Amino acid sequence: MKHVPRKRFGQHFLSDPAVIAAIVRAIDPRPGQAMVEIGPGLGALTQPLVERLGRLAVIELDRDLAARLRHHAQLTVVEADVLGVDFAALARSLGGAKLRVVGNLPYNISTPILFHLLDFADGVADQHFMLQKEVVDRMVAPPATGDYGRLSVMLQWRYAMESVLFVAPRAFEPPPKVDSAVVRMRPWAEPAAVDPAMLSELVQVAFSQRRKLLRHTLGRWLEQKRFAGGFDLQRRAQEVPVDEYVRLAQAFSHPMPAP
Repeated sequence: MKHVPRKRFGQHFLSDPAVIAAIVRAIDPRPGQAMVEIGPGLGALTQPLVERLGRLAVIELDRDLAARLRHHAQLTVVEADVLGVDFAALARSLGGAKLRVVGNLPYNISTPILFHLLDFADGVADQHFMLQKEVVDRMVAPPATGDYGRLSVMLQWRYAMESVLFVAPRAFEPPPKVDSAVVRMRPWAEPAAVDPAMLSELVQVAFSQRRKLLRHTLGRWLEQKRFAGGFDLQRRAQEVPVDEYVRLAQAFSHPMPAP
C-alpha cells in the first residue's frame, strides 16, 4: 500500500536518485560505523546507507513507516519522537562508538532537534542533515551578515559547520515550497567550556532586538545580573563573533561585583 505523506509530521520524501547519490557521497559511510538516521521515511537514503554500513539504526515517529522498516533485517528501528531520544544510551546500545547522525529532518521542528542534539555532541562523530536552505544559511552564517543570529552562535560554538549541497524542491515527493540544503556538522574536539544554558540565555537576549545597539538589550540584562565587565555594548548583536559571546558567558563563572 502506498504511504500518503502526513502533514502533521512534515513529511516530504526524497525521490531524486542523483540527489540521493550526492548525499551518500557527502556522508561517505564506511562498513561497521555506528550511524543513526533520523526520519528515514520511505527509505530512499536508508537503503544505500545500509548497503555501505552493514547495519543502521533509524528513528521513526510514524508507526506505519516504522512497521515497514522492521521488515529490514539490517535495521535497528527506534519508534519514537526524536526529541525524546537519549542518543548517549543509543550509542551504548550500538557498541559505544561515536555516532554518525544523518537525516532529512522535518522542517517544522528542525531547530528543536538541533538543540536537542547539542546535549549529546560529545558522543557524536559528525552530523549530516537535510534542512530548509534558509535554516542552513543561518547555521553557517558568519558575523556581520543578515543570517547570523542565535542559531549561528549556539551551533558554531560546538561544531565546525559547512553547507555541502543545494537541493531543489523537485527532488522531493511531494515537493516542499522551499529550497533545501545539506549541512555537515563536526563537533569541535575541544570546544570552549561554557554553561550552555547561560550562553543560550545571553545570546537570546542579545538578538532579541537585532536593530538596536546591545546597550539597550544585553546591557540592561548584564546590569540585572550585577555584572561589570569590559564587553563592548556599542555594537549590534550580529557584529559580535561567537568567541566573544562564549567568553562573556564564561565570565559569569567568576562575576565581578557591581561598584
